Amino acid sequence: MADMSEIAASEFRHSQRHIRLDTILRLRWLAVLGQLAAIFIVAQGLEFNVPIIPCITIIALSAALNLALQMAVNPMQRLEPVQAAALLALNIVELAGLLFFTGGLQNPFSFLFLAPVLISATALPARLTFGLGLLAVACASILVFFHLPLPWDTDDPLVLPPIYLVGVWLSIVLAIGVTSLYSFQVTEEARKLADALAATELVLTREQHLTQLDGLAAAAAHELGTPLATIFLISRELEKTVKDVSFAADLKTLREQTQRCRDILSKITQLSSTGAPFDRMKLSELIEEVVAPHRDFGVAIKVRIAVAATMEPVGSRNPAILYGVGNIVENAVDFAHTTVEVNAWWNNDTIEILISDDGPGIPPDLLNRIGEPYLSRRRSQDDSGGERRGLGLGVFIARTLLERTGAKVSFTNRMFPDHGAVVQIVWPRERFEAIETAEETIG
Repeated sequence: MADMSEIAASEFRHSQRHIRLDTILRLRWLAVLGQLAAIFIVAQGLEFNVPIIPCITIIALSAALNLALQMAVNPMQRLEPVQAAALLALNIVELAGLLFFTGGLQNPFSFLFLAPVLISATALPARLTFGLGLLAVACASILVFFHLPLPWDTDDPLVLPPIYLVGVWLSIVLAIGVTSLYSFQVTEEARKLADALAATELVLTREQHLTQLDGLAAAAAHELGTPLATIFLISRELEKTVKDVSFAADLKTLREQTQRCRDILSKITQLSSTGAPFDRMKLSELIEEVVAPHRDFGVAIKVRIAVAATMEPVGSRNPAILYGVGNIVENAVDFAHTTVEVNAWWNNDTIEILISDDGPGIPPDLLNRIGEPYLSRRRSQDDSGGERRGLGLGVFIARTLLERTGAKVSFTNRMFPDHGAVVQIVWPRERFEAIETAEETIG
């Protein structure tokens, strides 16, 4: 079970970030149209003296580049992060050029320096976003000292004090830093959650495929049983009638091997009969099936099933429940010193499984965040007592799968002076006993 979560982590954790060229081009065309509209309104509507030729030249070069990219490259192509960052950097430089001819930081549109950096923060690696942020700050800093006058009424020119320009520069710098950092963290959390959920679906799909293989094995064993029985009977009758000793020996070998095939198929049928995806199983049988693979690792696993006045719950053999509970038991065995306890009880309304160990317990700084993707502390196999941070994807997958079956999962520590982690899994009895296929669970 741990191997599956590690495979899922390797497939989703290090996914690269790509932006489609079409997305960047749409943003650049929007900027071109917005800049043309702003110049037209200021020059014609407000009748301010705007250096139209330099501004139109910059906008025309930007539009020409957009056209060249659309004709030369498939717009649906996903750009490498460096290529996307280069186009966003060009946006910053083009904006700085326009602001140079229209008042520098006195121009209220100077806050558009934020846009390319925010786009990078939501879609590109942190190092590229940091570089774009530095470029935007550098351009804003240059515009404090070098720029043409702000287009304004020549009879009543606008003169802003230097302290105001410093405040504008500082607000741009802080806005770039704070909003970019916030956007990056929010996007990173969303990306982690999306990757972890995709890994969860992958694990459950694999579990379902394994369960389906049991049914296929049972069907194959059933179909092969009849011809093998026929071969066995014919070889046995021929063995009785044939007088040639060597030929009789060959027939005996054929009969013995046929019987061996029948025995193997019989075992497969027996195993599959308890593993079909729609079989029903008692709660105690479910716990025993989950615990059995972890009994030979030097940690004692004590299972206690409470005696209740009501009948023992019987539910479907759900791969999501088997994987989820099994993963939590496996984690308890990994962290336990000597003992893991699995306690279960039920009544007419509720079913509860309590899994506890005598290990170090869950660190206080992780207790409220346990179950989040990519968050764990696990002892290194190479270190006797050290700790290392790893991927908490297995616990996230287990919790997600169990909650999809209607369970409520909570993580606590044992009360002092005892030590160790405690995981409580509680189902409404009606939901647990409902027949539910793995496909319905996925949905």
